[in-house]
Amino acid sequence: MAYDLVILTEPRYLNPKESNPYVDNVILEDTLVREALEKLGLKVTRKSWDDNVFDWTSSKHALFRATWDYFDRYDEFFKWFQKAKSQTNFINSAELISWNIDKHYLRDLENKGVRIPTTMYVEPSTQTTLERSIHDAKTNLGFKTEELVLKPCIAGAARHTYKFNVSEWTKYENIFQELISNEAMMLQEFQKNIVDEGEISMMVFDGKFTHAVLKIAKAGDFRVQDDYGGTVHSYLPSAEEIAFAEKVVKACSEMPLYARVDIFKDNDGHWALAELEIFEPELWFRLHPEAAKVLAESIYSKMMHEKAF
Repeated sequence: MAYDLVILTEPRYLNPKESNPYVDNVILEDTLVREALEKLGLKVTRKSWDDNVFDWTSSKHALFRATWDYFDRYDEFFKWFQKAKSQTNFINSAELISWNIDKHYLRDLENKGVRIPTTMYVEPSTQTTLERSIHDAKTNLGFKTEELVLKPCIAGAARHTYKFNVSEWTKYENIFQELISNEAMMLQEFQKNIVDEGEISMMVFDGKFTHAVLKIAKAGDFRVQDDYGGTVHSYLPSAEEIAFAEKVVKACSEMPLYARVDIFKDNDGHWALAELEIFEPELWFRLHPEAAKVLAESIYSKMMHEKAF
């Protein structure tokens, strides 16, 4: 059977063995998007990215949703991605996704005028220590805070994300050496306002803001992800916040059809980008169901434009 679009997920969310609020939310949001696409007359199916039976050429397009095991199975995922991108068209494009998976993209956006946290990148197999990296960050990049954050360039759900005081570097030296032997890492100044005020996630579809949520970390933690007890709340952003989010997506090499722009007030009181998600972002349609229709209409418009050419 031929499809216009396949919604991509992962095994945990395709045929879940048990129901819980987290899984139910993923399925609900995929359902909202699927129903919105089908109401526009599109033939849609939902598959796990690692489905070895499905013929990926049978679908004209593929939409990444909750493929959230990719960083734990990265080699396997990358091989599938390289093959599948020649068999179907990804929304967003394969080029954008490849760029966005690796957080070196933050440096590219900074070079285009987007404010980000002061960041040092430590490349794989670099002969250094965490102490030396901290010294270099202070000397060369002007790190001012004594609290730092260490995290991988390819990751999600706060995997291997550590907050520590510079005086505690010895506690993290072994894990630092283990990680940089295989992957690139980022060292950043800790942003206190993310804990004090929260992080704002701005959803931007086809260059235009649709809705926002405020993510707040659990008391005593610095991670806003719900995996670590963070909570999510509807949020009405200011015109300034909306303008910043739209500026971020316009700085991409091509306009993403959908994006989540995570912003915060940095230590100097300026709006800054924490993360741009244009690969497999959580979009909180459960709080704003109408936005699923906006995404579906954007996808439909893209397909009709392609047919016209």
